[in-house]
Amino acid sequence: MDTDVIVIGAGLAGLQCARRLQREGHSVIVLEAGDAVGGRVRTDVVDGFRCDRGFQVLNPAYSAVQDWIDVDSLRLQRFGAGAIIRDGENTTTLANPLRHPQHTLATLTSKHAPLADLLALARWIGPTLLKSGAAGDAAGAAEQAARDDTLAASFEAAGLTGPLRRDVLDTFLAGVLADSTGESSANYVRMLVRYFALGTPGLPEEGMQALPEQMASWLSDAVRLETPARGIRETRSGVEITTDHGSLRARAAVVAVGPQHLSEVTGELTRDLTGDILGTPDPETHGLTTWWFRAPESPQKSPFLMLDASRPGGGPAGPIWNTAVVSEAAPSYAPAGQHLIQATTLLDRPDGTASETELRRNLERLYQTSTADWELLIHHVVPHTLPAQHPPMKDRRPQQLSDRVLVAGDHRDNGSIQGALVSGDRAARTLTDLLPA
Repeated sequence: MDTDVIVIGAGLAGLQCARRLQREGHSVIVLEAGDAVGGRVRTDVVDGFRCDRGFQVLNPAYSAVQDWIDVDSLRLQRFGAGAIIRDGENTTTLANPLRHPQHTLATLTSKHAPLADLLALARWIGPTLLKSGAAGDAAGAAEQAARDDTLAASFEAAGLTGPLRRDVLDTFLAGVLADSTGESSANYVRMLVRYFALGTPGLPEEGMQALPEQMASWLSDAVRLETPARGIRETRSGVEITTDHGSLRARAAVVAVGPQHLSEVTGELTRDLTGDILGTPDPETHGLTTWWFRAPESPQKSPFLMLDASRPGGGPAGPIWNTAVVSEAAPSYAPAGQHLIQATTLLDRPDGTASETELRRNLERLYQTSTADWELLIHHVVPHTLPAQHPPMKDRRPQQLSDRVLVAGDHRDNGSIQGALVSGDRAARTLTDLLPA
């Protein structure tokens, strides 16, 4: 045997799985097909600018982050707890009055957040906000599973049909979910909203990739980069993993690759998962694109995300579902004296692959300024941003393909950093119980 367990994939789930196995006394080899750890959590550095692959944030309120990540050492830079709403020629900042008292009056008097809508939002989120710890994490999963519905239907049932929904929530949540259809599990979204209420997301000083790099640094053996697993075969005493550099043998394996790569790694083993189907052939995902621009002047001196509500009836009037001057919230993302702007489109929309010309035209409308002197740094197309989360919410999907092969990833729990970490940890604990001492 080369090791006790081989973990395939050095994303968040795979790294947390390896860390837990190591902590439980197992030897571990982690294989990663890419040139760095992180999976979907990667950061490109372009001319001194930090451009994450897809607009991502780290919420320190996630219980798994609090338990297993050294957030202080990441030196998190926070966004504002709220959003700027662009409505034609006007903008309004809606913000949490407890965290941004200077915006209290504008928030309370905004046409985008009438009292009736705020009361409906309170009905919709209900007791979820009152839960904490494990109970809060599981809210909507067990006791509410039978009552789960789509996000859109749940808003209708709560009477949340006014401008707060049309101008703010639908647009904001579509960007979070990479899904504008409103078909996601309402209980899953309630869980995410609860975390937004409990914590203010931000960006690590060195970029989002600093998170998986921190996790990898705690492993005894370095992750084997550029070593894709070409196949997995069970043997009489364990498993054999085929790579471009030869075969590796272990007592067990955890497949923690992106959902779009599951079937190509697990092969025939995929058919053996009882009680749940991994996918046909892989779990459904949603995608987005992110454009990153360099600007000599900041077009919006504010750490808030901007949402577009300029379309008649509410919602974006163009392809951009959210944008932000990232360097206003995270100064380390841009060299001194320069500014970094991101703009996100959704791939489930016809304009999700809009051209740079159309993006610039919409950015000029949103920020009310010319983009002629803005430089495009990089454009990321991320087709598999998050797994689809249809109702009813299932945050503990089966992981075992056999007694020696498990699957981990946010598609086995829920589509979030929280879900990825919990899934990896759960797989490691299961293997620890399965493997004889």
